[in-house]
Amino acid sequence: MPVVQSRLPVRLFATLVFFSVLAGQFWRNLLGWWGFGGIALIVLAGSIWFLVSTKPEWSWRTFPKSLVAFMALATLSIAWSAYPGVSALGVALQWITTITALFVALCLTWPEFLRTLAVALRFILALSLLFEAFVAVVIGHAVLPFWVEYTGKIPAAFYWSRGLLLEGGPIEGIVASRNLLGFIALIALIVFAVQLAAGTVARGRGIFWVALALVMLWLTRSATVTVALLAVAVALLFALWARRLPPLGRRGLYLTAAAGVAAVLVGVAVFSSTLLGLLGKSDDLTGRFDIWGRVIDLAGQRTVAGWGWVSYWAPWVEPFDGLAVRKGVQYLQAHNAWLDVWLQLGILGLIVFGALAVSTLWRSWFLAVDRPRLGIIDTAPFSVAALLPLLLLVALLAQSLAESRILVESGWVFLIVLAVKTKRPSAAEELLGVGRR
Repeated sequence: MPVVQSRLPVRLFATLVFFSVLAGQFWRNLLGWWGFGGIALIVLAGSIWFLVSTKPEWSWRTFPKSLVAFMALATLSIAWSAYPGVSALGVALQWITTITALFVALCLTWPEFLRTLAVALRFILALSLLFEAFVAVVIGHAVLPFWVEYTGKIPAAFYWSRGLLLEGGPIEGIVASRNLLGFIALIALIVFAVQLAAGTVARGRGIFWVALALVMLWLTRSATVTVALLAVAVALLFALWARRLPPLGRRGLYLTAAAGVAAVLVGVAVFSSTLLGLLGKSDDLTGRFDIWGRVIDLAGQRTVAGWGWVSYWAPWVEPFDGLAVRKGVQYLQAHNAWLDVWLQLGILGLIVFGALAVSTLWRSWFLAVDRPRLGIIDTAPFSVAALLPLLLLVALLAQSLAESRILVESGWVFLIVLAVKTKRPSAAEELLGVGRR
């Protein structure tokens, strides 16, 4: 008999996990790195405890082999790393995040995943709005994180909040980043809309939270999140179109999708300056072109196996020391997950990471557009919740072109959860069961 009999402790802990991986910067700003380390140890210990005590069913046959290959390659990269000590630390953090993700993937059903994620997202959005209102109305000026001291001119990116709520934003919220807060609002929009459409929340309450997510999206003014939102909307339209077609009658849909991708690529190449202007970005994508160029040069020096896994860049070791500095801020990522993987794990890493992303996208697509086969005759209805994995993954992949967050914290947790859960035989049945209780 498992030690944990009630599902309430699992759900409460999962809510803490989602809050912590999404709002890690909140813990770091509030409690400092030592306090954040304590939270991380609690999350790790709890994840291991529930994995052991609940004894979730899983099968090697249905476990993503590309995930195993990626973690194995990252771990082995310590052997050829240009900074083995830092690589060992980065790999350890990657394993901690992976174990946390496996708790979510194996110990929660899809309905529990949706419910607990929604609760965490509500806390983050509500606290962010209250925090920004307090800073703007009561404090009246920008505020810095606790436990740090800055001298000289302080870059805008260092502030916890710049107190711009009454001016219409952009706001940073409790996560201290408008891009991160904007992406959290996008994830919230997807989750709240699915809950509303599936009838798992009261209509008035559901509409309120969807509206709040939209308001937070507008207040963050994040161009990268705007692009991700458009990608999610397009994916939703194609999925709904595919649902109206038989499996063998989707050739026109796939041809249209391919033509659309080609048109977008041509449009970006020809009208890049105009498009960037509409998104409020400079011609160099706020310094990203320069960062990408430096990363490509470095990756080319160790093309096959990379420099060694490190996750977030370590600014105290070569080649990351001074690699990406803009307006006094040293960035700790390539602002493109694919370039980051190439830099750290080479072509081998790109192949394995690509396999993980593409295979998860493949399963998420067919889970979203095909009826679940629960018997000999396919009579099961479509589930609104079956769209959730696809829309979340499209948001992550769209963000991965301008940010590397899919490799760390909440991004890595979501990718692993989607990879593992979409491959489980019970996925379709669980998603079909998401509905009014």
